[in-house]
Amino acid sequence: MPELFHQPVAALADQLAAKKLSAVELMQAVIARTEAVESRVKAFNSFDAADALARARASDERRAAGQSRGPLDGIPVGLKDVISVAGQPLTASSKMLANFVSPYDATVTRKLKEAGAVCWGRLNLDEFAMGSSTENSAFKTTSNPWDLARVPGGSSGGSAAALAAGEACATLGSDTGGSIRQPAAFCNVVGMKPSYGLVSRYGLIAYASSLDQIGPFGRTVEDAAIVLGAIAGHDPLDSTSFKTEIPDYRAELSKRRGPWKLGVPKEYFGAGLDPEVGAAVQAAIDYYRKLGCEIKEVSLPHTQYAIATYYIIATAECSSNLARFDGIRYGHRSAKANDAIDIYFHSRAEGFGAEVKRRIILGTYVLSSGYYDAYYLRAQKVRTLIRQDFLNAYREVDAILTPTSPVPAFKIGEKSDPLAMYLLDIYTIGVNLAGLPGASIPCGFTRGGLPIGLQIIGRPFQEADLLAIAHAYEQGHAWHTQHPKL
Repeated sequence: MPELFHQPVAALADQLAAKKLSAVELMQAVIARTEAVESRVKAFNSFDAADALARARASDERRAAGQSRGPLDGIPVGLKDVISVAGQPLTASSKMLANFVSPYDATVTRKLKEAGAVCWGRLNLDEFAMGSSTENSAFKTTSNPWDLARVPGGSSGGSAAALAAGEACATLGSDTGGSIRQPAAFCNVVGMKPSYGLVSRYGLIAYASSLDQIGPFGRTVEDAAIVLGAIAGHDPLDSTSFKTEIPDYRAELSKRRGPWKLGVPKEYFGAGLDPEVGAAVQAAIDYYRKLGCEIKEVSLPHTQYAIATYYIIATAECSSNLARFDGIRYGHRSAKANDAIDIYFHSRAEGFGAEVKRRIILGTYVLSSGYYDAYYLRAQKVRTLIRQDFLNAYREVDAILTPTSPVPAFKIGEKSDPLAMYLLDIYTIGVNLAGLPGASIPCGFTRGGLPIGLQIIGRPFQEADLLAIAHAYEQGHAWHTQHPKL
């Protein structure tokens, strides 16, 4: 039996329900583990141990009174530092918000608290969720627990690394172009981006509003299903929230047994794919074939335009969303300012890092007079074509199998060219542009011991099928049971 901090939520919930474990004991184990490894992993921007223990005690009191709130009651769940938690720091890993404290809970935070979860810490990320390595944080670079010299992925690198290192039992991240799935692949955990609109974005610091989506990280597919069930659902506070029935995702795992028709896109297995990654993903595809699934080659012909399309739409929306950080209402205000223009100029120059500035400038350019039609409008038209590619494929298959990332975790500082970093999102970006659900699950290791992820892309709002397909693979493999030796 692994240490408490490495056990899945489902197993911990059973022990809590059977009174073999208390929420306080679990929280103390997670705090001790965090204090032991955090100086090397650097996953947290901050955490409040006293508050977490108080919430754990409240969970034990509820359980003693016969008022348990379900499988998440008493479970420590870490939150990416772009998701609001009332009374806790909300920094987006930026100097711009270094001293900001959230006055309210995000909807997902409220739902976790209602489920009895202990909201545990503020997890590091690429500043304002812009990046693929967590090297763009203004505060620290998070390390991959499997190799501390390597990145954990991004932008939700802290969320993936904390879970892999045993510093939380589950975590939440946000995914704009792969920011949950790619770190999950790099850190050997399960990460899921739900369909756009399934999970409320109220209380999430916006990067690109038509692409952002909050989702869970778990040790197992079952854990991801448990957390997704707690946070999904329509929210009147989010105008893009979608009204749809929310099934019991955990219960559906065993009900939906396949076999399924699974698509393999030919465009995702070409140049740039690391041979070891390709071999592990191919082995996973072969396993599904052994389960009786029909494997069919499909085509997503507009894949080659996905990165260009994404970096026009995402930066345009980022330029608009980040205009609110002006040094006047809240956030960093420069001491150099003499007048209103100075406040804007110096505060934003000092408060934002290089990558955020790069994306704001690019986004402002593509929205500017004379260029809007040539770039932004055209990108939106190509986005429609990319979504249609997926919908056409789903006429023939139930889900699509691809690598999550073309490469395993790379060394910190290795990808200094921004374009080289952008190209690493090639397999994940299309899912966000099309508003689809996608998950990354562990599917092997390189010869050097680095995790490899399999991406499964589902039909819109068919998360139950997606999770069941992922669960079917996981049941036949033990990759997810391996933990880094810190």
